[in-house]
Amino acid sequence: MRESILTIPVNEIFEPRDGCPICRMRDMLEKRTVEYIMGAAMMEPDVRIETNRLGFCKTHFDQMLKQKNRLSLALMLQTRLETVKREVFTKQGIIDNKSKRAKNLAKTNETCFVCSKVDWAMERLMVTVFDMYKNSKEFRELFEDQPFICMPHAEMLLSLAPDALDKRTALDFRDCVLKLGQRHIEELYKDVSHFCSMFDYRNNGENADWGNSRDSVERAVEFLTSRKP
Repeated sequence: MRESILTIPVNEIFEPRDGCPICRMRDMLEKRTVEYIMGAAMMEPDVRIETNRLGFCKTHFDQMLKQKNRLSLALMLQTRLETVKREVFTKQGIIDNKSKRAKNLAKTNETCFVCSKVDWAMERLMVTVFDMYKNSKEFRELFEDQPFICMPHAEMLLSLAPDALDKRTALDFRDCVLKLGQRHIEELYKDVSHFCSMFDYRNNGENADWGNSRDSVERAVEFLTSRKP
């Protein structure tokens, strides 16, 4: 399968063979979107309309707070708070669960500008991933050589595969994803168990061998949630 403007970025994401490739894909999209929204785009009227309407989730607020330009975030928060105040909160500060305002509050708590952009881009990249898996032997081998697919992204891939691939290829894809997960979770269980055992006084001392267990808790959290703690 010849490389194209669509396949090159996917290959670049899978090449490192470091952690979950779908996490790397999401992280790359998040980074670009956060940098975009914290830059000149913050002053674009159509972008501000969308950020005022959708807001941001906790994860992406944290990423925006790590950027140097806090004024950009403050300006977005200013108009976002104004929108929420107008559409949700009454003068009495009491919200009726059956009212339109209560529904607006529930919707407001569930939307995020960055999530919407990342989800849009991920959907299109997934089309390319499945197309490459189906048509490129080299990419299939690259996919099978990944360290693991995290639990949330394994669920996502397995839910999409039946519609994206023919029946036979979908079964091969499912077996590959499950094999990667099984291999990794066995390693994690071994390392986490060893970490726990090292707190037994009999395993303490100057020559205590922690093996690969010191960061096992963090690695287990990453595998189960798709996020590095």
